[in-house]
Amino acid sequence: MRIIIRSFLFILVGPFIFSQGFFGKEFPEPKIKYAPKTYVCYKASTPILIDGKLNDSAWLNSKWTESFVDIEGNLKPEPFYDTKVKMLWDDNYFYFGAEMEEPHVWATLTARDTVIFKDNDFEIFLDPNGDTHNYYELEVNALETEWDLILFKPYHDDSKVALDSWDIPGLIASVHIDGTLNDPSDRDKGWSVEIAIPWKSLVGNYRSNNPPKEGEQWKVNFSRVQWDVDIVENQYVKTDSPEFNWVWSPQGLIYMHMPDLWGLVQFTEASPEQGNVEFQISQIDPIKWAMRQVYYRQRNYFFQKGHYTETLKGLNLITTPIEGIPWPPKIVLTPSGWEAVVMWNDKHVIIRKDGKVWVE
Repeated sequence: MRIIIRSFLFILVGPFIFSQGFFGKEFPEPKIKYAPKTYVCYKASTPILIDGKLNDSAWLNSKWTESFVDIEGNLKPEPFYDTKVKMLWDDNYFYFGAEMEEPHVWATLTARDTVIFKDNDFEIFLDPNGDTHNYYELEVNALETEWDLILFKPYHDDSKVALDSWDIPGLIASVHIDGTLNDPSDRDKGWSVEIAIPWKSLVGNYRSNNPPKEGEQWKVNFSRVQWDVDIVENQYVKTDSPEFNWVWSPQGLIYMHMPDLWGLVQFTEASPEQGNVEFQISQIDPIKWAMRQVYYRQRNYFFQKGHYTETLKGLNLITTPIEGIPWPPKIVLTPSGWEAVVMWNDKHVIIRKDGKVWVE
């Protein structure tokens, strides 16, 4: 099941769906080990021409991510077509280059901000400060049709969550097809896409609109939606089969809107030619992940009891979920729900009922 939600200004739905019942009568807890993919994003030392072809010298010296896996990780088989991504940045843009193996490249949607994943597509998800709120989504199909939106919260945390009337200011995106588009009579090799997102367009995340600093890490993920098609009267026709969802960093369930499960991208001032910058294991990400367990358990406690609890015993979280992190947290019930906090390096790491997690 893929969750399809559409808006023109704000998405408005009944309170039952989003208050607690978005996933039914049980909120999904992790089914796979938390092991986010990591990537070091180098600073481009030469210009990049956005033409859909990853043949600029900056790209040639950059590393690919690992090939995409199923969104449910090792719970499902490996994808049957390869997908991989490169990332770069400079003072003006965050660059993405993706290559997708595909013997039959097709697309139908031409209007911006339509639901692009009804075609095969490539998707980018960005949460710059890793608090799981105010994040970005961009989808592109082989016709270069775009759907871009800001999500104030994940869909399961509120009823007013997405703004897709917003377009990324200064966005540049280009597709290259290694074959022919919408021609079932031949066999294609695939398609690639290049995307440049200006830093100044990300001010909606309540962060500076400047480039990231050395060593800064963002929560990032990518998705490729792939539909089975038949060839009928020399045209591609989607079958009734559900779509495949292939991603860089697996979620463990068919739902991209859990930014806490995304991968980590670390920025460096070094160029790809210099290389050999090691990814620095995050100190804060494991703490945020441990605090996320409080969130999961509180949601399911509410399903069972109709109220929240301020005891770790009630959540079965007396012992630390991850070795070596500060524990236990203090849980406080509030008029709007609850908050939990732990101390880390003389700072507070806080998570609350709507899933936002932050350091202060």
